[in-house]
This record gives sequence, C-alpha cells and structure tokens, in this order.
Amino acid sequence: MKRLLDNVTSQYVEAANRLLPKRNRRRIVAFVESYDDVAFWRLLLDEFENGSRYFQIMLPCKCGLTKGKKSALRSCMEHIGLGKYMIACVDSDYDWLLQGATGTSAEIINNPYVIQTYTYAIENYRCYSVSLHNICVQCTLNDRRIIDFQAFMELYSVAVYPLFVWNVWFYRKRRHSEFSMQDMSIDIRIKSVDLRNPQNVIISVSNRVNRKIKYLKTNYPEAIPEIEALSEELKQMGVKESETYLYLQGHSLVENVILRLLTPVCTKLRQERETDIRRLAKHDQQYRNEISAYQHSQMDIAEALRKNTNYRDCELYDRMREDLNSFLSMLPERGIEQEQDSEDLETAHEHKES
Repeated sequence: MKRLLDNVTSQYVEAANRLLPKRNRRRIVAFVESYDDVAFWRLLLDEFENGSRYFQIMLPCKCGLTKGKKSALRSCMEHIGLGKYMIACVDSDYDWLLQGATGTSAEIINNPYVIQTYTYAIENYRCYSVSLHNICVQCTLNDRRIIDFQAFMELYSVAVYPLFVWNVWFYRKRRHSEFSMQDMSIDIRIKSVDLRNPQNVIISVSNRVNRKIKYLKTNYPEAIPEIEALSEELKQMGVKESETYLYLQGHSLVENVILRLLTPVCTKLRQERETDIRRLAKHDQQYRNEISAYQHSQMDIAEALRKNTNYRDCELYDRMREDLNSFLSMLPERGIEQEQDSEDLETAHEHKES
C-alpha cells in the first residue's frame, strides 16, 4: 500500500510552496542516507536557512531501513526525482576521486541536486585532527597535551598517500577486487602507539606501505606511469598528502587508526587525573567521593567522536557550503515565482478563450 509520501516529488514540493503566502518560508526536502546522518546534515543546512526557506531532512527508503548512498540515490532518482526543492545529501566514498569512472560517481559529481561530503564519509569529519585534543579533554577532563594530533595525522597521511593513490587507481579501473580498501586498511592500520615514541608507529606504517608498493610495482609495472599522473591529478583536485586520512574508508579510520591513537592517550590522562585526586584528598571518604564523581563525568571515546562537531573550519566542509550556495542560486525568488504563476494563469485563460 502506497503512502502519500511515495508520490512526493520536487515538483510537488514546489507547487505546495507556491500555495503559501509570500511571508511563509519555502520548504526544501533533503534526503540523507540513514537516520545516523541527520545530525551532521542538520548542522550544515542550518547555516542556509533564513526567513524565506528551510530544509526538512528525510529518509528516502520506503520499503524498510536500508542504508547507504546507492539505495538513497536509487530511491530518489527512480521514485521521487531530485530538483529545485528536493536534494540528496550523501557520503562521497571514493566517488569524487573516481571522477565519473562509475555510474554512481558520474551522478554524484554532475548532479547539482546532490550534495556530497568530499571526505570519504561523515566519520572522517568527526576524526578531524584539529579537534582530537578536545575529544581527549571531553573524555578525561584533563587538558594536558601528550601528543600533537595534528602533526601525527599529517605524518601518517604522508606515509600512506602513495598506497592510497594505488588504491584509487584500482577503483578507477574497476579492478578493486585485486586491491580493495579492506586490503589497504590492513597495510595502513595502527597496531599500537608508544606514547614516549609515537613516531615509531609512523615508521612501522611507512615500512608496510613501502613493501606493498614494491609488490604492486613488480606485479603491475604498466600502471606506474598512470599512478604518477593520477597522483598529480588528485593534487590538482585539491587532495593534500597531509590530509589523506580524510579520504580513507571512514569506519576503518575510526577503528584502526583514531581509536588506537586516542585510547592510550586517554588512559594516560585519566591515570594522571586519578593520581591528582589521590594526592589532594584529605581522607579516604573524600577520595572515594571524588573518584566516583570523576569516573561518572568521563565520556566514552567512541561516543565523543560521534558527537564531535569541531570540524567546520575544514576546507572540504567549505566545499559543501559552496555547493549549497550554488544550488540555492538556482532557486527563483518568491516574487519571480508569483509573477510566473500569474503568467501561467493568463496563458491558460487565453488558451481557454481561443
């Protein structure tokens, strides 16, 4: 049985907006991939609401709780139809980097009614290196800086960039079964971090990357010139070696890099804070009370990452703002809409009389 929503299209929303008085705000429907993404896109879309328009975030799937960009786009394109008052907000995955090598990639980069993250996924924004210290502060209530996270992630990104280019090449050639993202994640994951010598983990990752590249060059010598050209193309697109982590598979980045980096740091910071409480407590009861209060005030690292919004000064976030501004520039002003309505009515009346 069809719901009323099943028949809603961009043209329907546009017509509904025209029925409203001039002082009312126009509605723009924004479809997202899953309910997990609503908060992220709400934060961005809020910046573009004003007295004349607002966004309503919705899920596109009508036949269940299927998640994912392809499902969302397929539903929008086949059953709903994007347009001036209906957009899709999606993770880029590799599609921006593929530059039209697949059907989904072509749709993402060419459709003005699709707003993409440019990072691999929303998770990558939440792992924005500049914000990682604040994550540790929220989780431990300790503001001491043990590691320069921004410098660490830059070094890590530069180390994995050459292998990342190879991986993009395999996906552009539609040969990802020969070297998948999952394969790459094994080579670039962080195993453990020595807080006294954090550079050692970068050296370890770099050695694994170099071994893998040596293997790929041996087995795919014909690809070497194309890899060099692709690297330059990516840089021309704005991809920076020092920010490679923003384009890695989001879930793998969180599980295999960021959490393995933040966990020992937060453990150390918590131990320091508990030592301070033990030292300053005047008696056992005060110590127990303060320790209990401190432990209840801490936040789980994964939860803090999910709630992180300190990424809005990222350059790729600005690209999303630019795309939204471009989309909004295509919308007619309310006065022009009403003039068009009057012209349509006059034309219809003339045809009726003739």
